Amino acid sequence: MNILITNDDGFQSKGIRELTEIARPFGKIMVVAPHDERSAQSSALTVKAPILYKEISNKDNVRVIATTGTPADCVKLAFSGQIDGSFVPDLVLSGINHGSNAAINIIYSGTLGATFEGTLAKRPSIGFSFCSYNHDADFSFVREYFSKIIKNVIENGLPEGVALNINAPVGEIKGMKVTRQARGSWQNEFLKTPTPHGLNAFWLAGEMKDEEPNATDTDEWALKNQFISIQPAKLDMTDYDSLNSLKF
Repeated sequence: MNILITNDDGFQSKGIRELTEIARPFGKIMVVAPHDERSAQSSALTVKAPILYKEISNKDNVRVIATTGTPADCVKLAFSGQIDGSFVPDLVLSGINHGSNAAINIIYSGTLGATFEGTLAKRPSIGFSFCSYNHDADFSFVREYFSKIIKNVIENGLPEGVALNINAPVGEIKGMKVTRQARGSWQNEFLKTPTPHGLNAFWLAGEMKDEEPNATDTDEWALKNQFISIQPAKLDMTDYDSLNSLKF
């Protein structure tokens, strides 16, 4: 298979190197990823500047390209054929993200933005995240599970318009659960600090609040109980229940 790998932490992150090694047995790999961290980019595209790219390495069936674009840009660029017209991705893998992309984080995540871009290209696409922000995180507990997930998707595919959002807890894993997105929101999002010039500066901060902590079928519950969460996510954001009830 031709496997496209990207992320939002940059091509040098440990997470993307780990995912490359996990995916290596399944086919030929091209990594197209931002040259630096591009977290919380969602599906943002570069529209007012050129996208530059540089080939970092090409050996042992793994080619690594760094770009100045967003994660979604990277996927679009790979599918455009402009980098390598002979490499048409069969599978898109995004991650491994350093930090959770569970609950409402899915709408902000550059990791998932890239994943959805692969789904838009009608390819099976999986976003992987690990609940540790440590740049030297220990991925040893998740390697076997992530490999099984990739193998399952290769063998069985995914429904059209559906991607997988995978989140793994830190430490010993009890197993995997198919989950739904927990209802939650960010609280105390900004930290205000004064500047030397008498102005106010606002830093994005805050904490995630699970609004249904007793529900046992959510991604947040799975993570808190040491399960890997496998959440199917759809491109179609239409609320079909409201189509007949809305009146204007």
